[in-house]
Amino acid sequence: MVILRDDKRIARMRKISQYTSLVGIAALLAGLGLVFWGDDRAIIYQLLALGTGWTISQVGIYLAHRYVRQPRPDEVLDDALKSVARDGRLYHHLLPAPHVLLLPIGVIILNAKYQTGRIAVEGDKWKQRGIGLRRFFGQEGLGNPTKETDALVGAMANYIRKNAPEVAEVPIAPLIVFTAKKIESLETESSRIPAMRAPKLRGFLREKKRSLQPMPAADYAALRAAFDKKAAHLLEIEATNGDSA
Repeated sequence: MVILRDDKRIARMRKISQYTSLVGIAALLAGLGLVFWGDDRAIIYQLLALGTGWTISQVGIYLAHRYVRQPRPDEVLDDALKSVARDGRLYHHLLPAPHVLLLPIGVIILNAKYQTGRIAVEGDKWKQRGIGLRRFFGQEGLGNPTKETDALVGAMANYIRKNAPEVAEVPIAPLIVFTAKKIESLETESSRIPAMRAPKLRGFLREKKRSLQPMPAADYAALRAAFDKKAAHLLEIEATNGDSA
């Protein structure tokens, strides 16, 4: 499996996450410190500081879970797919969807979710329980993975239409993948979009590869060229290193 990853973007977002978290903590501390200010307007400034600090800290948490925590979602996907997608090309943080796997049978869009607790879905309605105050501090809410994944599919379809217009019909398969090791429970049988823990990816893709026919070679080549265009700088580095060796 060829893995193409924008490491520079990851490093940049990691730094932004760290700076954002520090600024958020500073604003929260400033808000708490205003308790001791005797001015009548202190309560207004305190609320503003606390609200700003909480908002900024949430941005830091959002980025940290994607670019700082170990293992990162992209690394979990690498490990889950390496034995079953040897003929694939995995693109991380390069295309309109953060994680995209190109296989001869089609395009797999992976929406990585790290949330824990008791997670369940009925149709398109998701519920997350068992995380207590972490819902507000330390963990981004689950949101609606189905709607998120629909948006990623739409973004990738638009990208393909613009960059590989010769491909008349693109087989796109979206997946919702939970990357955390410790999830109390995950009930996704009724999800409209297949959703599973990362270790289940191997079995799911093996079944897909057995049941689906490869796309025409010309279509695969066009998609690969369109996707590789976003990774041209990485491919040039690989080519240079190969020549040097």
